[in-house]
Amino acid sequence: MGKRDAGSIVKDLDHVMGKSSSYQASGSMILNTGQQPQEYQVEVAFSPEHFYRISLTNATKDVTQIVLRNEEGVFVLTPHLKKSFRFQSEWPENQGQVYLFQSLAKSIIADKDRQFTTEKDAYVFDVAANYQNEQLSRQKIWLNKKTLAPSQVQVSDANQNVLVQVTFTNFEFDTKFDKDYFQMERNMTSWNMQQTMPTMSDVAATGADHPSDKSVTDKNLSATGGQSDQSKTQADSKAAGATKPDASKSAQTTAKAQSIGIVEPYYLPKDVVKQDISDMKLGQDAAVLLRYKGKYNFNLIEVRPQAKAVALQPGDIVDLGFTIGVLTGADAKDGARTLTWTNDGVEYRMFSGDMPTNEMIQVAMATDGQSGK
Repeated sequence: MGKRDAGSIVKDLDHVMGKSSSYQASGSMILNTGQQPQEYQVEVAFSPEHFYRISLTNATKDVTQIVLRNEEGVFVLTPHLKKSFRFQSEWPENQGQVYLFQSLAKSIIADKDRQFTTEKDAYVFDVAANYQNEQLSRQKIWLNKKTLAPSQVQVSDANQNVLVQVTFTNFEFDTKFDKDYFQMERNMTSWNMQQTMPTMSDVAATGADHPSDKSVTDKNLSATGGQSDQSKTQADSKAAGATKPDASKSAQTTAKAQSIGIVEPYYLPKDVVKQDISDMKLGQDAAVLLRYKGKYNFNLIEVRPQAKAVALQPGDIVDLGFTIGVLTGADAKDGARTLTWTNDGVEYRMFSGDMPTNEMIQVAMATDGQSGK
């Protein structure tokens, strides 16, 4: 083929993108965004109908989440608990993902200032990164010279520190999938039920000291077409509306809270400090409420939820790297938003009316790798 320049390769890449070919890939992802590196096994599948199936498994915790996109919407599945969540979202078209071919190809095509080199078996592009996490500023992408399939990705911060590295051990175009491969029912029932998996409970339950959350949830359900068991929603909302205990009970509160473990994020925005910690109830589950005040104000609720029935939930998917989060209330007029995620058996709900989404993501990511105190 002779020596090729970046322009001709970009044209071929654009052609491959235009074909909307199916593909299936697997590999590993190492995150250096926390205090300790975390490794995940990644499986990705894409069909010409723009259906997706993504499986992320923590290599050491043996914890898996499955994300599906099909004709019914976007789902986050927790098969171990027989539970699913549905989202009305343009994901992943509206959010780049480091392990998706489309996201990588688009970033190469879009960056007119791309840098290009070649290695023995790969074309290497250095381009701007475009992800929710604003720490990620540049990425190097290795493409197979024969197929243009990605073989490796390194995403760095402004100081050239590699924060995310994805290595594909297998990547095949034009894969044939079973008719129900991307369907929720198959993925819920075919999973090895001995696996330990995280859970994300419905957002209907609202946190203490945040009275606007119920209205935000109701508006989102209406706007996105989400549905839920109304009687369960009302019961959970009522149960979750715990009030902050008296200061005189703070010692007793702390002792109770300690029994379920308290995870404090190792990062906080500048001029934000922890105000207090108290215990509360979410339904039948004991929970902990951490309140933060300052330049931005937010509450963080932590709970170890029991298994619950299947529910449908509105919102937008937020990629936290180590897990998938859910952001609700992004269009609320009062600015009140909730970010929910699960890690190592703990469910987190962050409420804020004034903290930027990127800061919410940074705080959420700063809970990974922290042990309960």
